[in-house]
Amino acid sequence: MFNLFKKKKEENTKGDQYLSIKVREVVKETPDTVTIFFEQPEPYLDYKAGQYMTVILDINGKEERRSYSLCTSPFVDPFPGITVKRVKGGLVSNYLNDQIRPGKTIEIMKPLGNFTSEYHSQNKRHFVMIAGGSGITPIMGISKSVLVNEPGSMVTLLYCSRSEEQIIFREELEKLEEKYEGRFMVIHNLSQPSGNWTGLQGRLDASKIKDVLDSTVTSGLLTNRFYVCGPEGLMDTALQTLESLGVPNDQVFEESFYNDLEAKEKELKEAGKLSPELTREVEVTVEGETFTFEVPAGKTILEAGLDEDVDMPYSCQSGLCTACRGRLISGKVDMIEDAGLSPGEIAEGYILCCSSKPASSDIKIIIE
Repeated sequence: MFNLFKKKKEENTKGDQYLSIKVREVVKETPDTVTIFFEQPEPYLDYKAGQYMTVILDINGKEERRSYSLCTSPFVDPFPGITVKRVKGGLVSNYLNDQIRPGKTIEIMKPLGNFTSEYHSQNKRHFVMIAGGSGITPIMGISKSVLVNEPGSMVTLLYCSRSEEQIIFREELEKLEEKYEGRFMVIHNLSQPSGNWTGLQGRLDASKIKDVLDSTVTSGLLTNRFYVCGPEGLMDTALQTLESLGVPNDQVFEESFYNDLEAKEKELKEAGKLSPELTREVEVTVEGETFTFEVPAGKTILEAGLDEDVDMPYSCQSGLCTACRGRLISGKVDMIEDAGLSPGEIAEGYILCCSSKPASSDIKIIIE
């Protein structure tokens, strides 16, 4: 029988990745979307445009965690902010839309994520952004960062919304177009427009994307970078179209808000790509403290750790964010989803505990 070291949550203080932050302002963007701006904490909140923030809330006596992309730019905006679109039946999104007021303090995990860019004043690039609905959120911060940091670069945004009143950041986008005329262009596509709408309408398809690229992308003059974020169908269409046009993978960046982990696991099982599910012992070190516990057959490492009251960091629990990221020191795991990790992180041995199941003995993971 192995020794079990458990850290009870009630006896634990949060690590360096957690922070309390106060709400400064709540802005109604659309009838079902709000932007929540936060006071700058001490020390100053460090983040990159395009990253996400995990909010931790107590709702009905239960801890709830959700990740929301920052819509702000650290180069432009004095206060960090997230934009939250109400989701039908969404416990946290509804709470944030209805209950959050200025002055309230909430707990967060510090910003994470790889849907970002580096900037240099000498760069001459064309950023083509394809967004749908709340997928505009991280792209908004990246666009503002490009425009202020790279005077030789330009941004084209193809933005899909349901209707005119559902266009998030509509006024801000118009102001940016006016301020950066010739460098920032927005092309709206509405699926359910009013009768007065004269722009693109209907479902986004390959022909529309190709038409936009043909009219905006000038080959050879600027280095192209493509950023895609939005609903699953839009992302699939955009990514498949870019691939068909021969756009190199290293020029395409994507951020997904949705993932069916169960369906992907079923697909991998049917293909014989997963190890037999057995109960295995793992060793996990969280911020210097080591815990040993069993992972029952069928459970992920994160699920088993939380069951044992080990305070492992987490957020989306679907393999899209990196809040539960750890480095595999020994042993082998089956990682069902690795979308939140960059190729470099995977090469360095990082895994996502929320989508990883033990595939061998002697598993040791370090979470910093």
